[in-house]
Amino acid sequence: MAALAPVTPQVFFDELLSSRAARRGEVVRRNVRVVERYVGREIFVREMRRRGYSVVENAGQFVIFCNSAPVRRIV
Repeated sequence: MAALAPVTPQVFFDELLSSRAARRGEVVRRNVRVVERYVGREIFVREMRRRGYSVVENAGQFVIFCNSAPVRRIV
């Protein structure tokens, strides 16, 4: 099994934000360990905040709301 090539933060964000769901303002999720490995939590949070996106963390996943609409927890 070949090792994955290193990914720069720019490549990571380009791939994340070019997904169909992200382009449509929907929801995407990414594994917390992957985000921390490739861009770091601080850079990730800063970029999401800059874009006005909400992010929640649960069970090792970041759930990213790719729009600036408010998020309401129902239950």
